[in-house]
Amino acid sequence: MSRSRSRWFGLLLLAGVACLSVVAGGWRILASDRAVGDAGPATPPPATTIARAEMHEVVETLAVTGTLAAREEVLVGAEVDGLRIVTIEADVGDRVAAGQVLARLDHAQLDAQLAQAEATIAKAEAAIQQARASIDEAEASAAQSQASLERAQTLRASGNTSAEQLLARQTEVKVATARITSAEETARSAAADKNLAEAQRDEIALRIARAEIKAPVAGVVSERQARIGAVVGVTSPPLFRMIRDGEVEFLAEVTETGMPRVMPGQAAELQLTGLDAPIRGTVRLVDPTVDATSRLGRVAITLPAEPGLRPGVFAQGMIEIGRRRTLTVPLSAVFFSADGAYVQAVDQAVVNRRPVEIGFVGDGRVEIRRGLAEGDTVVLRAGSFLRPGDRIAPVQGAVAAAAKAG
Repeated sequence: MSRSRSRWFGLLLLAGVACLSVVAGGWRILASDRAVGDAGPATPPPATTIARAEMHEVVETLAVTGTLAAREEVLVGAEVDGLRIVTIEADVGDRVAAGQVLARLDHAQLDAQLAQAEATIAKAEAAIQQARASIDEAEASAAQSQASLERAQTLRASGNTSAEQLLARQTEVKVATARITSAEETARSAAADKNLAEAQRDEIALRIARAEIKAPVAGVVSERQARIGAVVGVTSPPLFRMIRDGEVEFLAEVTETGMPRVMPGQAAELQLTGLDAPIRGTVRLVDPTVDATSRLGRVAITLPAEPGLRPGVFAQGMIEIGRRRTLTVPLSAVFFSADGAYVQAVDQAVVNRRPVEIGFVGDGRVEIRRGLAEGDTVVLRAGSFLRPGDRIAPVQGAVAAAAKAG
């Protein structure tokens, strides 16, 4: 019994020694790790590019698309009926002056009518001259008859002439007066014939003048429908279409939400396919209505004279609808989440998330309406990899760019 107890005691003693050895070894390992950790260098904060919130002049623009069109299209057609085109003096693309002949019509028949009207006028003038001569002769005869009548009345009063002679003198006066009236009627009729013939002559002369189809204004011929040999009339389609003074403008289509912000006089910049440099223009007209189907309004933008401007060409551009000085940060510094826009602000090298209210976006910068003050610093880029409370080594954006370039 005593031998058995001795054996158990020995085993317990050995187990206790082993446990002490393990504990001692673990303490030595932990102490060693602490020593190594205390002796090793700390991890430096990451170098992070920052930027400052600064005041900038921003230009707010509205993107538009549309088509080039003639500012004022002029239709040129025939003003006489039944005449045939004999020559064409202008073609598409020609720049013409006001009053320049574009086409000529055959007016030989009108020339004959004009000659006939001139002959009628001459005949009427001859009739008028003859009537005037008759009037003068009748007036002279009437004066003589009146004198004879007065003498007969005197003699009759003294009894030196008969009643028959007095009656004869009275009849002569009446006949002379009737001749004057007849001659005057003839003169009036001849004058009326002359006036009618002159009116006909003037009408024919006007038709002959209109046989030369002329440009009503200066401009550029944009379309020609006139063909030699075609018989034209006042109801015929236009023979020519012209762009008045060659002026081409941009008819832009603007959304109904953007229409209230567009006003005449605003600057616009237009980009056309085939032209290297953009073209600047000015808003001339804002349509007071919006199409009920497309929900688009029309804005007319005047453009300078350029050889490459042709009606019908599609174009796109920007209308400057606002310009102001405001607080901005680079576009890359703003992030978006379900709660709205935010920036990673930097205060004493520590990052903190700050919500902001943004406005205009353009030229690589964002307007900050609320949430930052001028001079505040924000993480320029890669801010989504940082968390609030992270410490960084700030690097100014310009310095970083210079180092990268070097």
